[in-house]
Amino acid sequence: MSDNSELRDDQFELYDLNIIVEKIDGNCTCEMTIGDSFQLKGGKLSMPEGKNFCLYALQSTLPLLPAKQRKNNPADWMETDARVICPDPECKLVMRIDREAPRVLNHDDVSPINWEGVQSEKS
Repeated sequence: MSDNSELRDDQFELYDLNIIVEKIDGNCTCEMTIGDSFQLKGGKLSMPEGKNFCLYALQSTLPLLPAKQRKNNPADWMETDARVICPDPECKLVMRIDREAPRVLNHDDVSPINWEGVQSEKS
């Protein structure tokens, strides 16, 4: 991530994430294969053209993704742990959350609350 002093007051950074199926040690009935993936850029999920991703595997990653997008204290487990398991105990599918490039976002592009109004209220 860049030095936050370079950002305007109304800007912040999030990592783009790539979530990839790393291994399957069981029987995946959703036909997932090693290498299947989806991406998170800002607040938008996307998948490669013509590909699918198991809803149950996806839902196990969702609570972790906003924290993985942000730079945390180096000792925080979110900085060191990157694997998530599908909740189906027979599937044994493991996904890895990889951080990609940081992305600069503007407050007013992601919130209906106007940044100038927020700043005026604080004064």
